[in-house]
Amino acid sequence: MQSDLYQVVGTLKGDRLTLYVDRAEDNEPVAGATVSVTVEGEVVPAAPNADGTYAVASPHLAEPGSNELVVVVAGPDGEDLLIGTLVVAEPTRPAIGAGAGHAHAGMPLLAHLKERLGQPEPGRAWALGVFAVGLAVGLALRSRRMRPAAFVAGAVLVVALTGTAFAHGGEDHDHDTPTVTLGSNNPQRLPDGSVFVPKPSQRILEVRTTTVRPSEVAGATRLIGKVIPDPNRGGLVQSIGGGRVIAPEAGMPRLGQAVRKGEVLARVERPIIQADQAIVVEKIGEIEQQIGLAEAKLARARKLVVSGAGTAISVSDLEIELEGMRRRRAAVSDIRTTPETLTAPADGVIASTRVVAGQVVQPQDVLFQVVHPGSLWVEALSFEDASTGTGATALTVDGATLRLEPKGVSRALQQQATVLQFAVVDPPGNLRVGQPVTVLTATGTSAAGIVLPRNAIVRGTGGEAMVWRHAAPERFEPRQVRVEPVDATRVVVRAGVKEGERVVVRGADLINQIR
Repeated sequence: MQSDLYQVVGTLKGDRLTLYVDRAEDNEPVAGATVSVTVEGEVVPAAPNADGTYAVASPHLAEPGSNELVVVVAGPDGEDLLIGTLVVAEPTRPAIGAGAGHAHAGMPLLAHLKERLGQPEPGRAWALGVFAVGLAVGLALRSRRMRPAAFVAGAVLVVALTGTAFAHGGEDHDHDTPTVTLGSNNPQRLPDGSVFVPKPSQRILEVRTTTVRPSEVAGATRLIGKVIPDPNRGGLVQSIGGGRVIAPEAGMPRLGQAVRKGEVLARVERPIIQADQAIVVEKIGEIEQQIGLAEAKLARARKLVVSGAGTAISVSDLEIELEGMRRRRAAVSDIRTTPETLTAPADGVIASTRVVAGQVVQPQDVLFQVVHPGSLWVEALSFEDASTGTGATALTVDGATLRLEPKGVSRALQQQATVLQFAVVDPPGNLRVGQPVTVLTATGTSAAGIVLPRNAIVRGTGGEAMVWRHAAPERFEPRQVRVEPVDATRVVVRAGVKEGERVVVRGADLINQIR
């Protein structure tokens, strides 16, 4: 039973009728309603159950025949009256000799024999045929004139009996042949392509519908993009000269580790070839020799100052010269002993690392990538003139929706496409750098159409887009549609659905899997 407000479906077990009351608009179960059923002039109130159904008990419900029911529902959406007919079948009695293929065990012997003799069987037909042919051949052998006729009659009889035996093959009892029971209370796909889903299954699957109505929607362009780090809140860590990686005192950083700007991530020991090392040693030797001479001059100058033969200015000049030589020696020594220190370029977390202690790296190798999880961008490629105006959204592979804020458009083509960059507003915690997304940008044009959630669109066996129409309280029909994107969560249906029809907006993918 169905009205503009409610849908009512009942299941009878004995004299107890269980009612499923749902809203006609969205198929949501109606809770807290007052339900009563009039049967045979008697008004019986329905008691609510814990599972959201309503139960009615009356001895009139179990009476065979057609019983008219009047159901009154007073719920949050208003009061409505629904009229239906409850058909209770007559109790079946076992009939002797009719359809007895499944009741041989309890049949009396006489009835069993009558059934067996009244039905042709392949084995008995072949036995009678062989006996008749043998009798005809025997008589023919006794008379030469009868031999040709006997052989012809025997052949005709064998062919006739053979046809009878094979024609009986479809009448044998076969308990293993599966059949489709349309009266079953299990979800199943019907021969016309529609799907039967009983109300208990609809509530388990949380099937929800909506009445479609046309509206003005803005057009959108679909772009392919990916998540990139915010260039102002992260960066790459590389070695300037390359060399052998040395772990810091705290150990090598791990993936996902939070770091602060300037924190030491690793050290790189610079490689020095044998020839360069010899030059460094020679240079250090020369500087040390000059330092020795400068120290001797400084000692003589100080003695002359004490005796009055020298000046303090000469001593000061020699001290400055000696200090410069010592600094030169320290700088040359650091070339072969001090490793390169790699630090974090910004606050964030380690997004990727491709280095271990002892590894030899080149200057162009990316050793660490630091990103800020709360500041991520999306980069998309457009092969047409695309605008980065307001209204851009993105859809991840797992169905999550991202709000985007335009950041810029490239003035140079990349792979014959324009690069668009957007900032993700409040990025979710599971968003990853490099993750592919579908970007939808507004085109600035609008058109009339039926807007549906993206989850309402499913794919048929041939890959075509379709929706499920709620044709009856427990029956759903597939409708092939033509859709265009509106944003990351909605699509507009251009053809295939009429105004006022109820379409499944939640659970459509589950209904599509019923076979």
